[in-house]
Amino acid sequence: MSYMALYRKFRPSEFSEVRGQDHIVTTLKNQIKADRIGHAYLFCGTRGTGKTTVAKIFAKAVNCEHPVDGNPCGTCAACRSIAAGTSMNVIEIDAASNNGVDNIREIREEVAYSPTEGKYKVYIIDEVHMLSIGAFNALLKTLEEPPSYVIFILATTEVHKIPVTILSRCQRYDFRRITADVIADRLRELTDREGVKTEEKALRYIAKAADGSMRDALSLLDQCIAFYLNQELTYEHVLDVLGAVDTEVYSSLLRLTLAQDLPGVMKQIEELVVQGRELSQFVADFTWYLRNLLLLKTTDRPEEAEDVLDVSAENLKRLQEEAKMLETDTLIRYIRIFSELGGQLRYASQKRVLVEVAFIKLCRPAMETNTDVILDRIRILEQQFEESLAEIAAGGGAYLQQNTQGQAQTQPARQGPKPGEAPPPAPEALPEDVRTVVQNWPAITARLHPLLRTYLKDAGLKALGGGKLGIIAATPTGEAFLKEEAHLREIRNVICQDTGKEMEILVACVQNDPHGDVGAIDIEQLIHTEIEYEDE
Repeated sequence: MSYMALYRKFRPSEFSEVRGQDHIVTTLKNQIKADRIGHAYLFCGTRGTGKTTVAKIFAKAVNCEHPVDGNPCGTCAACRSIAAGTSMNVIEIDAASNNGVDNIREIREEVAYSPTEGKYKVYIIDEVHMLSIGAFNALLKTLEEPPSYVIFILATTEVHKIPVTILSRCQRYDFRRITADVIADRLRELTDREGVKTEEKALRYIAKAADGSMRDALSLLDQCIAFYLNQELTYEHVLDVLGAVDTEVYSSLLRLTLAQDLPGVMKQIEELVVQGRELSQFVADFTWYLRNLLLLKTTDRPEEAEDVLDVSAENLKRLQEEAKMLETDTLIRYIRIFSELGGQLRYASQKRVLVEVAFIKLCRPAMETNTDVILDRIRILEQQFEESLAEIAAGGGAYLQQNTQGQAQTQPARQGPKPGEAPPPAPEALPEDVRTVVQNWPAITARLHPLLRTYLKDAGLKALGGGKLGIIAATPTGEAFLKEEAHLREIRNVICQDTGKEMEILVACVQNDPHGDVGAIDIEQLIHTEIEYEDE
């Protein structure tokens, strides 16, 4: 006898064997027991969730000579003939290949004849959304007033394509995606019956890879068993057959990306390609890994998120560490990039190149033009800025002299206090000192951190009286950045080195400048100085 695929061999023959659709099974059994059977049903849901299987069980149950608690007995003549596919009372139609008006007209002619045996003639129309508009119109009248002995069961994966006139004449049942736990339990049950030794981790990965489809899970299991025939099916075996990658690789890649270690990332991708891993599957799984991190990052109840993640204690600890390394907006950007990449890989001939480009975008945010990358770019610049400040603090005047060479001539450094002496307080700035600062503004900004120069480039300057300098930022973002104490301190320090005066600096935004025209003098217009900036 030829081999039969697992999904066919273990197709449920009664309602009690159906997994993950209890809300539908219970309703249909109650209808059969109470003899409240409808004339038209619409079964909708993703592939492999049991739509056609439940339709066949229902067809057997309504024609069964000795139903038991709404279930078909499986032993009477009607049950046996329907199971064998020889019954004249159950007609299966594939709408993908029989979608014309003439096909539906044949059905309309056939329904006029009552069943030769049993109670009902059941028409199961699979992929009903493929019918043409004319075919739907031809079906409409029959659905509205069918003979009492006819039941229509329409099955579809794309319910949004069904006309409203058809929907309104059917009882609709939505088949849910089956959870990974339910699928894994079913796989464990079937492998025990088949005598196949398997690792629990291997079954759970297959269940997750099936994405809610029991049929896909059984097909994947069949494939893995066939590849490692008469051997224990391990987690590593499943990864090899499916071209998948272990979660440790995702963790390693993420950490290399956060460190902006592009050579390390490229080396890791090279290893995946050499091992023959399927890049489309890798991208899908890495996106899921990022999704888990986002759940941990954003949830207020970590213990509930841990139940949803379905990972080992070791992997959970690693995820929790990495969730603290990333900002939420960065994670969302990563997920966006890899979601887009998943769609591109479907038809790409150079998958590796696209994957490498995606990681380059992650490691080098400056290459991207999307608005959601700006925060990442600012964070990197701020990190560089803080490192520069640390170097300034460690290197003192030598660092300043080195960084201002070739950019602007600075005044000689003022003598600091001798060891053990307290530094004398700098005198307050006078209006003429403010004027001097504005006239020497290019030389002053040349000694500031590049990110500060970026935000000062579009800012205006004002003399506010009392020796105060007003900096009017062009945007609210620039205002917030310049108002940070560390940034103001750096500007004041450079000004103090030039003037020997402690100058008070007030920052505002051009959109909500509190100074307005009250006592404020636009120094740039007053002294007719065009301020130029030297970009790095």
